[in-house]
Amino acid sequence: MTKKRLTHVDAAGGAKMVDVTAKPETDRVARAGGTIRMEAETLSSILGNSVAKGDVLSIAKVAGIMAAKRTAELIPLCHPLMLGEIKVVLTPDRSIPGLRCEATVRTKGQTGVEMEAITAVAVALITVYDMAKAMDKDMQINDICLLEKAGGRSGHWQRRSGKS
Repeated sequence: MTKKRLTHVDAAGGAKMVDVTAKPETDRVARAGGTIRMEAETLSSILGNSVAKGDVLSIAKVAGIMAAKRTAELIPLCHPLMLGEIKVVLTPDRSIPGLRCEATVRTKGQTGVEMEAITAVAVALITVYDMAKAMDKDMQINDICLLEKAGGRSGHWQRRSGKS
């Protein structure tokens, strides 16, 4: 395996933001996923919209969208990006039991949107936890990962190991 150069480190070993000004704009897309495990009763309450704090799925979806838009404020070396599309989907899975979350983020730009997709998933799942924690403090957020990305110099990449 060849040693890769660290792109966010300067010659003196300090942190730096990568200069993307010379890179061409290309269509970029990234998809990330994750899960939250919970008691079956908690999942039923979420799906029945009977959680005291309100509509968990709608609020978590909006939180994920907002988080993707603010990724550069949360992750120090991320570039602020003009995002073209952010889609957050929360799907019940009784076999966990819990929810699967998937976020897809698109832009036309000089750098990718992987961090925005991952951040959307993380914050959507954290929001689920926050809204339902009074019912189930044992909820567990798992498997947040990049599932797929396309665009830019490195082209298309897809996780080989199935679902998140």
